[in-house]
Amino acid sequence: MESLQNKTIAFFDVDGTLVSTTIVHCYVWLRTSSFSRIQKLFWTIGFLPKIIYYLILDRISRPQFNRVFYRNYRGMNADTLKTSASDMFENYLKHKIYPEAITQIQEHKEQGHQVVLLTGSLDFIVSPIAEFFGAESVLAPALVEQDGKFTGELTSEPLIGEQKAIAMKKFSEQTEIPLDICYAYSDSQSDLPMLNAVGKPVAVNPSKGLRKQALEANWEIHEWMKAS
Repeated sequence: MESLQNKTIAFFDVDGTLVSTTIVHCYVWLRTSSFSRIQKLFWTIGFLPKIIYYLILDRISRPQFNRVFYRNYRGMNADTLKTSASDMFENYLKHKIYPEAITQIQEHKEQGHQVVLLTGSLDFIVSPIAEFFGAESVLAPALVEQDGKFTGELTSEPLIGEQKAIAMKKFSEQTEIPLDICYAYSDSQSDLPMLNAVGKPVAVNPSKGLRKQALEANWEIHEWMKAS
C-alpha cells in the first residue's frame, strides 16, 4: 500500500505565485490580441479609468472585485477565447512563469506528491498552465456559457479567501488526505485561509501583510525571481 506521506498534496496559487500576472493582465491580452497597434492604444485609453475603480473595489472586497471584473467577458465567444487562451500561454504567460516554480513543482512530483492548482483565475486560462506543470488537478472558477457565449457571471462563488480553504477541505475529504500533511503556496494576504488550512504553508514573494504573518508564524518564505 502506498504510504500516506507519498500522497501529500501541494496546493499552488497561480497569479503572483507561479506566474507574474493578474486576472487583469490576462483579460487585456485576450481582449486586444487581435487588435492593431492603434486599436490597442485607443482601447487601452478607454479602459484605464476602469482600472482605478477596480483597484478601489479590490481593496474593499476581492471576491466582489472578481465578480465585477469577470463581467467584462459578457458576450465574448467561449470557444474563441478558449483557443486564444492556449495562444496566450505560449506567447505571454509561459514567459511570466517563475523558474523556481518549475523547480519547486518538480521536486514535489519527484516525491510522489499531488500538485493541485488552486486559483481565482478562470478555468480555461489556467488549463494550459496546469498542463505545462503536469498538475494532477485544478480548482478554478468557470463562467456561465449561453448560446456559445460567456454571460460574464461565475458558475460558483469566486475562489478567493475563505472559499479557497473550503475547496481545499472538500478536496482533502474526497482524496482522504489530511490537510495537516499538505503544502500550500501563495503570495497574497487574501490567501491566509488557504495557508492556514495546511500543515506546511509557504509564502512566495509575499506582500507586506503576508510577510508579517509568515514571519510571526515562522512559515517558510521563498523569494522567486522573474524570468529574465
